[in-house]
Amino acid sequence: MKKLYQYITKSFLGTFVLTFFIVVFIWVMQFVWLYVDDLVGKGLELKIIAELLFYTSITAIPMSLPLALLLALLMCFGNLGEHYELVAMKASGISIWKSMRPLFHFSLIISILAFFISNSLIPIATLKWRTLLTDVQRQKLAFNIKEGVFYKDIDNYVIYVEKKGKDGSHIYGVKIYDHTDLEGNTKIISADSGMMMMSPNQRNIIFTLYNGYNYTDLTTENYKDKRPFERMSFKQEQIKFSLASFDLTRSNEDMYKSYQQMMNIRQLSASLDSLERRQNDKQKIFSKSFSRRWTNYYSLHTEVPPKDIVNSLPDSIVADTSITLSWPLLAQFDEKTRGFIIGTAIGTAQNAKENVAFNKLDLSSQNENINKHKKEWHKKFTLSIACIIFFFIGAPLGSIIRKGGLGLPVVISVVFFIIYHLISTIAERMAVFGDLNMFLGVWLSSLVLLPVGLFFTFKATTDAALFDGDSWKKFFQRLLKKRSKTKVGIHT
Repeated sequence: MKKLYQYITKSFLGTFVLTFFIVVFIWVMQFVWLYVDDLVGKGLELKIIAELLFYTSITAIPMSLPLALLLALLMCFGNLGEHYELVAMKASGISIWKSMRPLFHFSLIISILAFFISNSLIPIATLKWRTLLTDVQRQKLAFNIKEGVFYKDIDNYVIYVEKKGKDGSHIYGVKIYDHTDLEGNTKIISADSGMMMMSPNQRNIIFTLYNGYNYTDLTTENYKDKRPFERMSFKQEQIKFSLASFDLTRSNEDMYKSYQQMMNIRQLSASLDSLERRQNDKQKIFSKSFSRRWTNYYSLHTEVPPKDIVNSLPDSIVADTSITLSWPLLAQFDEKTRGFIIGTAIGTAQNAKENVAFNKLDLSSQNENINKHKKEWHKKFTLSIACIIFFFIGAPLGSIIRKGGLGLPVVISVVFFIIYHLISTIAERMAVFGDLNMFLGVWLSSLVLLPVGLFFTFKATTDAALFDGDSWKKFFQRLLKKRSKTKVGIHT
């Protein structure tokens, strides 16, 4: 038995490692495809690109691990069934469940490891990935002047080159607009030809211009009061531009640490407690202020307002007697006083309505933020449970279909993973916006697929012909016969 377990584990491990790295590679290539515009043409160092892809591969583990486990189990038990090794085990008195036992223990170990990865490694990798990706997206394109295009990526300068030589260094019809004084196009350099080259330390670009002019508009403090136009000719002039703005600037990671994806369970619990306490305090403050506002409103309507305010009211408010008829208390005041009370009541009601609408929006935003934290808290455990669920789907289903290789197992594993991912995405989104209970929203995909996995396990351990067409045909024939007998019995 021990040798058999070693054989099954050995045949599974190679497939699992291979499929895991293939799935991770696919997710990384998807990232490259999505962000190719942010990566190309910026002169990024190989070290930066490698670091970004490394963090991307780590953040892909929650998606890759369950899929790789499911695919490897399907291929492993499919191969055992296809080569009649499962039949030999049954003939030797070894049940399907016993042959699954070593891989079940392995899945448990992977599940525990997945929890620590999800809780400790993923938040750190996500933080570094998000910070680095944002820095790369902000990075300017590498210095590259094109013919007939105004180049604006160098700070405070605009460069125009009419034509470039075949070597890329010689340039013709050059115009440089100097905006360092922040006064518009007051300084322009024009040249017939020139050369551009990098400095030895690669930190500056040097333009050597030939046969040109420097044009300057001399101005006083009032930019509209201009002095005579100044023009200076030159046979050769050298200009140096700093390329410091093209360097990748690394942001401080602390600015992203408050995001829920970058927190572990302990940090999420502390943040949730703080957010819920703050929300409760805001609700109490709003309730008290709202009650106080209407108390003041009531006291205002039981006192006679000053005469100077009453006399300044417009006639439209004074003439509105519809509210007077529905509120007998107003009958004791004269028309001007009633108009003042009605106008104040309308203004107070409008202010209260706007205040309630604003606080409703604020409360909705707070609830959404709290729900996102709760979702991330629950998702620390979903990866571990998903590994167990996919074991109960992959291992028995592989023994039932008895097909190895990358054909049918890939199709089946992708279908189940898409179902799992689709249910998770939709239910989690509904839970975040308050349309579904948070526990149910996060765990719905697991609750749906767990009975499916247990059903496959039951069918595999009882040697049921799940995908045998003849057995299903006989089943439906028996079902139809029972229905026809029931109808005959009812008519008689």
